[in-house]
Amino acid sequence: MKGYKEEAAISQTRTSLLDFLDSYNKNIPVGFPRASADLLKKFREGHPSFFKHGELWSLDEHRKKIIDWLPLNKDA
Repeated sequence: MKGYKEEAAISQTRTSLLDFLDSYNKNIPVGFPRASADLLKKFREGHPSFFKHGELWSLDEHRKKIIDWLPLNKDA
């Protein structure tokens, strides 16, 4: 079982879009909409201020924003 510090480190690690996508979809609760690479690209284009580290993603910085945004945009 992972400890809190290890989970925090994973959440704060900045990754590529594909690594973020994999982690996001693997850990999202059942019933929540799944993300796709195209949807994440659309999110990034619409919210450039959320990406202060170039095109890198982190669960800590972006997961909640995606959870809020995705249900309204999943069919886009």
